[in-house]
Amino acid sequence: MQLHPVETGNFKLDGGAMFGVVPKTIWQKTNPADTNNLIDIGARSLLIEDGKRLILIDTGLGNKQSDKFFGYYHRWGDHTLDGSLAKLGFHRDDITDVFMTHLHFDHCGGSIQWNKNRTGHEPAFKNALFWTNENHWEWATKPNAREKASFLYENLLPMQESGQLQFIQRDDTAFLEESELGFGILFVDGHTEKQMIPHIKYKNKTLVYTADLIPTVGHIPLPYVIGYDTRPLLTLSEKEVFLNTAVENEHYLFFEHDAHNEICTLQHTEKGVRLNEIYTFDELFS
Repeated sequence: MQLHPVETGNFKLDGGAMFGVVPKTIWQKTNPADTNNLIDIGARSLLIEDGKRLILIDTGLGNKQSDKFFGYYHRWGDHTLDGSLAKLGFHRDDITDVFMTHLHFDHCGGSIQWNKNRTGHEPAFKNALFWTNENHWEWATKPNAREKASFLYENLLPMQESGQLQFIQRDDTAFLEESELGFGILFVDGHTEKQMIPHIKYKNKTLVYTADLIPTVGHIPLPYVIGYDTRPLLTLSEKEVFLNTAVENEHYLFFEHDAHNEICTLQHTEKGVRLNEIYTFDELFS
């Protein structure tokens, strides 16, 4: 097995929304804001080479939305999904599986593209299966008013219409030891229904793709819960279990949304679980 970080393109979000009830005077120490109160956000996917499978975890914003839509998110930097894949010697047609932690547009927007004559949408990975879970699919395709703007039908329905949509089979436990894709999955419900957090065993370490459970290094302290979460009190309890488990099992956290930090470890302190060490992927695994 080989793992590769894949940068799909950075953007910005409102710092207050990203830190909920935590005051700006505190959160700006780790996530400094610009004059419009916007903070840097990454969209870092993870590519898994495993035998004949080439699995991509999350796909970023994509490029099919309107200029008006992207104007809200202030994209910056030179990273693109296709460019990052090309640097690794791959093309999107090589991808066999696209695993989506959840179906908010910044996690699955790159899964779907315009068709050739721009009359409709089609899968951007023509040879891949698209993996979600049945509970989350129902949640996303029949969205509540709070999340409706994050679940875009053009990102979802083409997966089903193409016949490429697949559901992870799960039992009633929060942690699935081994999924159809060969890695463990933690199911959490605070951010959205049945978000999936991959746990990948790699080179004698467990790498955890944190998605929106812990978006950035600045979100490690327990009360730092993003304002987008649908059930913030549930996030608190899920984070507490997750953070303690990560320390006890020496997990390495891989950040999707931290534009400036790729991986970290955690430690117990008098104030609770806190950051221990920060690593680049190459430092840790090269």
